[in-house]
Amino acid sequence: MGNARNIAFWVVLFLLILALFNLFGNGQTTMNARTLSYSEFVQKVDAGDVSAVVIDGEQVEFQTKDGKSFVTVKPAGEELNDKLVESLIAKDVSVKAKPQEQSGFFSLLGVWLPFLVLIGIWIFFMNRMQGGGRGGAMGFGKSRAKLLTEKHGRVTFDDVAGIDEAKEELEEIVEFLRNPQKFSRLGGKIPKGALLVGPPGTGKTLLARAIAGEAGVPFFTISGSDFVEMFVGVGAS
Repeated sequence: MGNARNIAFWVVLFLLILALFNLFGNGQTTMNARTLSYSEFVQKVDAGDVSAVVIDGEQVEFQTKDGKSFVTVKPAGEELNDKLVESLIAKDVSVKAKPQEQSGFFSLLGVWLPFLVLIGIWIFFMNRMQGGGRGGAMGFGKSRAKLLTEKHGRVTFDDVAGIDEAKEELEEIVEFLRNPQKFSRLGGKIPKGALLVGPPGTGKTLLARAIAGEAGVPFFTISGSDFVEMFVGVGAS
């Protein structure tokens, strides 16, 4: 399973890099091309110095026979006249025209949509990898924690026998849970929790349920292996 996640990670990373090169590499030729006036372009055509022409809307990209690239812009509303096109063809110049682009919104959508999809795939796989297959931090709502209420039977300190010293230590937590405002007004801080240590079967879970029962608050139970899977990404399962 770990190998499959690693492979998926590198595949998505490769696709993202490829998309970036494709996105920013398309304009590299235009960025490196020198800009000339339209009249200079016509002069170079008449002199037979042009080897290739690409018409992209109002923009004309052309390459000279010495391998240099240039860009010019047609005057507003003017088209390449038939005479000029015939002159280009007669001089064995490669003439190409790019299709007219769609509106700005659809043009941007076409450029960025694949990129956004790849980002979504990236986030999905990263969450899967970090969350041990549970969707990462977003998978907390799918935890295996069980809620025990009074419907399952109310447990109090009277139901716990043999550990009176532990019950006395936990009375303070019960008071905090019953009336937290009382301690807050006096500057007291609510305990973050209590660690109950002991071999299996010595009443740790029963004592925790008794605390909830005495304070009248809900009780959630969850195993340690579920915590490991949730926050580390590699669990006992």
